[in-house]
Amino acid sequence: MLNVAVIMGRLTADPELRHTASGITVTTFTVAVDRSYAKAGTERQTDFIDVVAWRQTAEFVCKYFQKGSMIAVTGSIQVRNYEDKQGNKRKAVEIQANEVSFTGSKRESGSASGSYAPSPAPSQPAAFNEPAPAYSSGSSEDFEEFLGDDDLPF
Repeated sequence: MLNVAVIMGRLTADPELRHTASGITVTTFTVAVDRSYAKAGTERQTDFIDVVAWRQTAEFVCKYFQKGSMIAVTGSIQVRNYEDKQGNKRKAVEIQANEVSFTGSKRESGSASGSYAPSPAPSQPAAFNEPAPAYSSGSSEDFEEFLGDDDLPF
């Protein structure tokens, strides 16, 4: 079975960090996501999707994101049933965030960059974090032609 949700949009409010009775950190926030299509002559519609983040992911969201920030969320859809204050049965559909990432410009998100996933990722050498050089001004004279593929390592 497969239950994967990936959304990208803007936060509708500042996320607020809370703690459960057992001390686990949690935050809930809503992401405004524009639909990819619009009927002719009408404006594009927006969906408001509720997201729940736990533990370090919740702390990351609260530390680096605020209302209007562009965010990408990967997680799974969960449905929970509950009773409201008037005793009516309700259903909540929300995304349980596994990973959140910055998607806006660096100026928009401050000095921080990257994403957060709760599982530790292997560290990479600093060379992998540097941008690749651009060769748009080069000419074909800068490259050597290989006549055979006998000494290629792949």
